[in-house]
Amino acid sequence: MKMNKIGLAVLSAAVIGFHSLAAAQMGAYDWVAVEESRGGATVSLGGTVVPYKEVTLAAQLPGRVNYIAGIEGDSFREGKLLVSIDEKELLAQRNAALAQYANAQADLQNAGVQHSRELQSPRSRTPMQGFGLPNMFDQMFSRPMEDMMGFREPGAERGADLFASSTRIAQAQNAILQAQSQIEAIDAKLRDAKSVAPFDGVIMKKFIEVGDTVQPGQPLLKYADVEYLQVLVDVPSRLRPGLQEGMMLQAELDVGSHVVPVRVAQIFPMADAQRHTVSIKFDLPQGVSAPGEYVKVRVPDVESQDRAVPVIPFSAVKYRGSLPSVCVQGSDGQPELRLIRLGEQLGGGLVAVLSGVQAGDRVLRSPGPGSCGSSR
Repeated sequence: MKMNKIGLAVLSAAVIGFHSLAAAQMGAYDWVAVEESRGGATVSLGGTVVPYKEVTLAAQLPGRVNYIAGIEGDSFREGKLLVSIDEKELLAQRNAALAQYANAQADLQNAGVQHSRELQSPRSRTPMQGFGLPNMFDQMFSRPMEDMMGFREPGAERGADLFASSTRIAQAQNAILQAQSQIEAIDAKLRDAKSVAPFDGVIMKKFIEVGDTVQPGQPLLKYADVEYLQVLVDVPSRLRPGLQEGMMLQAELDVGSHVVPVRVAQIFPMADAQRHTVSIKFDLPQGVSAPGEYVKVRVPDVESQDRAVPVIPFSAVKYRGSLPSVCVQGSDGQPELRLIRLGEQLGGGLVAVLSGVQAGDRVLRSPGPGSCGSSR
């Protein structure tokens, strides 16, 4: 009986000590109450840094790649040759077309000479073949009698001969035109065999190597102007009325978390029918980012300009990967992890919270590793 009393006393002391320790731990947490602030709410929307101008050079004719100017990151001036496709077959076709052109010119010259001869010495007049009696009789009696009796018409014969010589001139001219057209078509293909830089820029990505065989439409290079960069953001349609071209906003860089000014450069005219977003481009300052990086743009929320927004110390925010969260005091007094959506940073080390907490909640001012329990 005495041992039972001793055990009960020890158990009671342990329970009292546990509650005292828990109370001490609860008192050790640095809680801060969530307050409210009105006006000036913004939404941080993530976007991707894209070049100001970007093109994908594609093959215009089949062939084997025999030249590439450089690799990813190499810069070139406008008009510089970037990719060349083997053009030996085209050059052979061009030489054949040049030969046809030369033949057509020779035919034209010959047709012109024959036409002049027909004008000056018609073939319808049969020349005298010597002074033999039969030939003289034919010239003096037979041909005039044929003309008188209607067996021959010298005028019609002469007209037909002139028309035939004129036709040969026209045919030669058409042959020249056809050869010229073939040469121009081959020259166009020769130009298509070379891909040149459309503007000053750099090679972003290569899709081929020297020796590859390509087909029309196959991508060759991705080429871009990276001197000026933009952020492409899909903005919810409800936030679109608060943006105008030329408006200055703030953006937070993913690298270094620096805040830089951005300008609304282009608002696309049509919204996405499935996601209900509008694509908007923002101009970035030079030299602050690189293509492909992640940037968060702070877009004004016109619907919440006069609405109270919860604010917390920025030191209370901790990140799980790229997701912001806070340690909120639970019903049992213990901290629990809760994901939030941040708005703009305010003065005095405060930051607006768009969702996740509300006024009256208590959050840890500076949570450390392992400060929070399970998330909600």
